[in-house]
Amino acid sequence: MERRSLLKAIAAAPFAALATRGFAAAPPATMKDVEELQKNWKMLLAAGMSVPRPAEKLELSKDEWRKRLDPQAYRVLREEGTERAGTSPLDREKREGVFACAGCGLPLFTSAMKFDSGTGWPSFFTTIPGAFGTSRDFKLIYPRTEYHCARCGGHHGHVFEDGPPPTRLRYCNNGVALKFIPRSGKA
Repeated sequence: MERRSLLKAIAAAPFAALATRGFAAAPPATMKDVEELQKNWKMLLAAGMSVPRPAEKLELSKDEWRKRLDPQAYRVLREEGTERAGTSPLDREKREGVFACAGCGLPLFTSAMKFDSGTGWPSFFTTIPGAFGTSRDFKLIYPRTEYHCARCGGHHGHVFEDGPPPTRLRYCNNGVALKFIPRSGKA
C-alpha cells in the first residue's frame, strides 16, 4: 500500500465510523462528536443526490403551497399546526439517511442525529447547521422556542431542553413536515 493511500485511509476512519454508527447507536458523548456529525452530515446522503442550500429561498403563494403539499402537511408547515402524537411512521424510521423539509427539500437532520424520545414525534438532539431559524411561541401561554425551515419558512416543531447529553436538546418535529431520504437511495 502506498504511503498516501495509507494516510488517506487513516484520516477517513473516524468519518467512516460516524457513517456506520446507525440509528441504534447512543447519541455522541461530547460536543466535539456532535460537531463532527454536523460537519459530516453529507455522508448519510444518498449517492449522487443534490440538495438545495438554505440561501436558495423558496417563496410561494398560499395557493401554490396548497397545490404542492397534502392538507395535513400544509396545516403544519404553513399554518403552524401539530400532528397527533404517534401518527408519523418517521417516528419509527431506523434506516440511515437524511430527513429533509417536506415543503422544499432542504436537509434538516440525519438519522445519526435522531433518538427515541418516547413522545410520539420524530426527535433529534441536533440539526444540520443553518437548517433552521427560531422564534418565541406563546400559544400555550408559557414561552416555547419554535423552529422553522431556513429555506421556505415552514414550521417544523419546537425545541426543548430535555434531550440527551451532551446537547440536552430535543427537536420535536412533526413527521408530516419531513421527508426521509434513505442513504441507500431506495425509498
